[in-house]
Parts: sequence; C-alpha cells; structure tokens
Amino acid sequence: MSKKVLILSGSPRKGGNSDILCDEFAKGATEAGHNVEKIRVSEKNIHHCIACYHCSKNSGACVFKDDMAEILQKMIDADVLVLASPVYFYSIDAQLKAVIDRTVARWLEVKNKEFYYITTMADNEKSSADTTLVQLKKELLLPVVCMKKVKLKITLQ
Repeated sequence: MSKKVLILSGSPRKGGNSDILCDEFAKGATEAGHNVEKIRVSEKNIHHCIACYHCSKNSGACVFKDDMAEILQKMIDADVLVLASPVYFYSIDAQLKAVIDRTVARWLEVKNKEFYYITTMADNEKSSADTTLVQLKKELLLPVVCMKKVKLKITLQ
C-alpha cells in the first residue's frame, strides 16, 4: 500500500550531506511506490516560536502567518515523517528546531506515523550523535512519540 512520505530537510546547504541523503531516501521511497514530498526547511519562511500560546486559544492557529501552517498540515496528513539535520554543536540545526517548536499548535494531531531521522556530522565517532538522538527521542518529539502507534526508527551507520 502506498504511503504519503514527507521529508523535512533541515540542512541550510542545498546539496549538503543531509540534503543528499534526503534525496536518496526519497528515491528509494518513490521506487517502492510511495508518494514523496521533500521540503527544504531553510527555503521556507518559518518564524521561531515565542511561546505566546496564541495557538492554544485559537484552535491551533499561530500568531505568525508564515509557511509553517502548510508544513504542519502536511506533517499531520503524512503517513511517514523523515526529519533530517546536520549535527551542529551536538544538536539539530536551528532550521529544523524551529519547525519542531512550532508543532506545539497542533502536536496532538501528529500521530500514527512512522518517523525516520537522518543526521550527518563531521565527526567519525558515532557517539558524537548521542546528544542529538537523545534530544530527538526525549525532548523534541516526546509529545509525538508518546502517541499511540508511532514508530521511531533510528539507525547509525
């Protein structure tokens, strides 16, 4: 059965390592018969969350009228979410972090998904990604991972 796959490339460098891996993931998913969309987050207008909680009083609508509402709807509609980021100072980059923070408006609707995380780094030690993966699993996607039927897939190679 065909799945809707949404790839969020957080890499600020078009054609950078994370972005290339997103393209390879998309190619494989397309060849497997899935419907794939890749969004380069750095090319979108996404304001950072200011914790005003306007969204909690307005049915999830953010005070900022930018590209995030469309991206968030695509995240909700997708069967598979792929988040990709280079490791910057043992964490994900600011572009992807802004997207994750902005899901607060409707995070309860991001459920029943398969999650994949693509990360790249200049360090040869796999342990250098540990902090990033802990951040992903315990902090950034905790609301999503706690939802029923969510699968988080992380592979270090």
